[in-house]
Amino acid sequence: MTAVVPGPAVSPHRPDGASSAGATSPDAACASRGELLQALDDLLEPARFKDYGPNGLQVEGKEQIRTVISGVTASLALIEAAVAARADAIFVHHGLFWRGRDGSNIGPVTGWMKQRLALLLAHDINLFAYHLPLDAHAELGNNAQLAIELGLQAFDGDKGRFGDQRLGFIGSLADGSSTTASVLAERIEFKLKRPVAQVSQRVGAIKTIAWCSGGAQGYFEDAIAAGADVFITGEISEPQAHYARETGVAFIACGHHASERYGAPAVAGHIAARFGITHAFIDIDNPA
Repeated sequence: MTAVVPGPAVSPHRPDGASSAGATSPDAACASRGELLQALDDLLEPARFKDYGPNGLQVEGKEQIRTVISGVTASLALIEAAVAARADAIFVHHGLFWRGRDGSNIGPVTGWMKQRLALLLAHDINLFAYHLPLDAHAELGNNAQLAIELGLQAFDGDKGRFGDQRLGFIGSLADGSSTTASVLAERIEFKLKRPVAQVSQRVGAIKTIAWCSGGAQGYFEDAIAAGADVFITGEISEPQAHYARETGVAFIACGHHASERYGAPAVAGHIAARFGITHAFIDIDNPA
């Protein structure tokens, strides 16, 4: 299932959920591949991060870009939707290539990898992917945009970050109020439109909230050390339930995909607006 979801600076979309990107005129504004890559690198600063795979241009397509589609993951379904929208480029958080696939950055181009690459190459579509840099951006990244969605606000300066590479955010409710783990979990379910997993034996109000989108359950111990009353992330693994019960710090897992739907359209929309090109976000349904 695909749906176009509006985000910051996202181009208009039709009420039926279909992307308007396919209607791009040949005379529409365009940006070169190199200009787009430079603008993304300048904004997201990938060289600052030790990451799990290559950030930037992962698949080279046509030189001139008039239409960009953003999404969470470079899945076959997203690529097919981008083809239908006549996109020249795709911008995602989860790209195709990761270190560790058979000991290399690429690994064998077979099966699902062949299908995805073949479709991109057949339609000359550029694929831009930024992983940790997209999580970390202070205004447009996944964590910053998730905070806006959930009504959270990070503390000022370095006090508002924690964990490895300072990817985790820590702060409070934007209105300065306190809450409980159960009420916060209900708010997250309402905002993200999906059930969450909550582990809490906390007694009393929650004021200090830490969060890190996606599969950041390993940041829980850092969040506890940073003084959080609750930690919000996408996934939960076996140890975190015990830590939550034993420390009194609540843990809320709200979905990997669900927590990372906001950075890609924010960044792609920002860059598209800068060059005057067309952009739409396509959300491929995912239970994670």
